[in-house]
Amino acid sequence: MKIRMDQLIQAIAVALETVERNLLGASNNHGKRIAVLCALMCKKLGLGTDDIKAVTTCALFHDNALTEYILSERESGEIKEINLKLHCIYGQRNIDTLLFSSDVKGLVHYHHEQADGGGPFGKKEGEFPFGAELIAIADMVDVKYHLQNVTVDKLPSICDEIAGQRGKCYTKTATDTLLAILDNDTLLSLRDEKIEETAADIIPAWEVDIEDEALIHIATLAAKIIDYASVFTRKHSVQIANMIWYLGKYYDFGANLRAKAYLAAALHDLGKLDIPTEILEKPGKLTDDEFTTIKSHASGTNELLKGITGFEDVCNWASNHHEKLDGTGYGTGKDKNELDFVSRLIACTDIYQAIREERPYHPARSHEEAMPILRDMAGKGLIDEKIVKDFETVLAGYSDNQVKPQ
Repeated sequence: MKIRMDQLIQAIAVALETVERNLLGASNNHGKRIAVLCALMCKKLGLGTDDIKAVTTCALFHDNALTEYILSERESGEIKEINLKLHCIYGQRNIDTLLFSSDVKGLVHYHHEQADGGGPFGKKEGEFPFGAELIAIADMVDVKYHLQNVTVDKLPSICDEIAGQRGKCYTKTATDTLLAILDNDTLLSLRDEKIEETAADIIPAWEVDIEDEALIHIATLAAKIIDYASVFTRKHSVQIANMIWYLGKYYDFGANLRAKAYLAAALHDLGKLDIPTEILEKPGKLTDDEFTTIKSHASGTNELLKGITGFEDVCNWASNHHEKLDGTGYGTGKDKNELDFVSRLIACTDIYQAIREERPYHPARSHEEAMPILRDMAGKGLIDEKIVKDFETVLAGYSDNQVKPQ
């Protein structure tokens, strides 16, 4: 089975953009516009497909460490300039965990650098990778001019301003290349109503097998991004994915099924990136409106994953993680007749991990303390009783660092 990796990367990038929009006021589809501009510049320069895949992925993920460095800022009180560096450093560290045929060293690390050395690391033109030059100019230009709203009559003056920053904010080659591709047709293709179609046409299609190690790595990175949305979920998605990998061996899953279950577990809370932190970390009882907002994350995950070719099972399992056997769960109120084994397994594992973790409304709990709660839920017909019985022994010896599916 083949999966469209480029579609998955774009889905994760869309989820990440909700964080950027909610916390920093970024515009819709910013990452996709950066990626499209970078792809067009790469093609103009004659770069190969592998290089374009690498640069466009880094463009889509240029702010992948946003949740992590915002959390660091909240905890440490460090000034924003230092955290801008951390955001770049953490982002590159995350990108380095992915698997590419082309070199991505420094592409995210230096995406805020300027030709005259005015960036956070003081690197001048020629001192940071060329791919980072492309991401930097596309990022700065889109942030400054909001390209999705620019009318064609304004484009000549904007291009003159960009040319005026050649060798200052923007490197010479990056400036010349951007100006060569930024015509009226390109500008119109960046509008919000066009950008999805444009990205599908311009960003190279990238197919991998469901068991491909690169797919596991990208899902693991997504899980880490999701987990940094709150101080209480730093290991939540990662550990659920790890436990599903561990349990997959116990249940004798084949390689294909085990990989798909891992991906679903890693991505199950992708929709939660659009939930405000103050709701995620509220210590008291949620209001009805707040609970409705929380519940929306399951359907949010479905919306993000449903368009990915070859991802139908993964999307279904990820979206079902809050369903209950008696039909009282969410997002769509499925019951036992509509929930297959993997859906039930991920749902049980999600509950188990949430009980084990410290949350605003309860302390961290041991395996022995968690199991009576699961048994009670199984007795009420909410979750699978056989799976809960298996957890009694199978997860008793599980430790946080035990499973490394990569």
